[in-house]
Amino acid sequence: MIDFQNGSVFKLKKADNSAAKDVEALFIPGEEIISCYKGLRDYVVFTNKRAISVNVQGMTGKKKDFTSLPYSKVQAFSVETAGVLDMDSELEIYFSGLGKVKFEFSGASDIIQIGKTIGAYLL
Repeated sequence: MIDFQNGSVFKLKKADNSAAKDVEALFIPGEEIISCYKGLRDYVVFTNKRAISVNVQGMTGKKKDFTSLPYSKVQAFSVETAGVLDMDSELEIYFSGLGKVKFEFSGASDIIQIGKTIGAYLL
């Protein structure tokens, strides 16, 4: 499992949804991809049900750790959009039993759409 207690876990950039092919086997009926973001090796797939973070391990990268973060377990969340000088955006999610998970996005992101989806589960 990724160490989510370690402040900012990822500095993510928008990726095409083809990076999410590895996680599609984990999808439940009706689950759809909202967006996919990639770091150096690790990536996060946001669906309409949860966020799935993928920790790529080993020299070859064939070993992967998939951590499912269901929106139904979210107690609170915070969305910070990009500004004029600060082009980064942030998403902080507080999960029951896990605590805070923070994702940092560089460049263009669907942060508002992700926030709407999480909000639909909470409100």
